[in-house]
This record gives sequence, C-alpha cells and structure tokens, in this order.
Amino acid sequence: MKVLQKYGQYVQRIYFVGLLILPIFLFFVPIDWLSRQHSICLIKNILGIECWGCGITKSVICAVQFDYVAAFQYNKLIIIVFPILVYVWIKQIIKIIAVR
Repeated sequence: MKVLQKYGQYVQRIYFVGLLILPIFLFFVPIDWLSRQHSICLIKNILGIECWGCGITKSVICAVQFDYVAAFQYNKLIIIVFPILVYVWIKQIIKIIAVR
C-alpha cells in the first residue's frame, strides 16, 4: 500500500505540472496552422453542417492567446465554455495545493 501512496504523490505532481504547462502550451499553438487542418467533426464531415461544438478548440486556443474577437468568431459558445474551463482549471490547482 505504501508503494501506491508513493506513486500517487508522483502522479499528483505530474498532474500539477501538466495543469501549469497546459495554458502555456496552448498559448504557443499557431492558430493559422490549426485553421488549415481538416475538421474531425463527424456531423460536419457527414452532413456538411457545423454542430455546436465545431470550432471550440480553435476558439479556446484563441481565448488563451487573448484574441477574444477571433475566439468569438470561431464559436459563439466560448462565452460560456471558456469561463467554465478557467474555473475548473483554477479549482483543480487550488485542490492540489490544499492537499500539500
């Protein structure tokens, strides 16, 4: 059981570092490269129409890069999704810090 607890601490540290690095990684993703990529949305590929989730990845990346106008143009739901993501991200970081 001590072995699991020891590895649990390492996993928790890796998770914490990953949470801190994720926004930095997203900040440096070039949005023009991402815009040229083919969509993987099944609804868009099969029916030819965009679903409510189409463009949310690009939108979140633009929001992380502080380009809120482009984020809103990619997907209007960014107004709801991004604050929730930021809230969950901060809540997870606080939870990990409080455990230590």
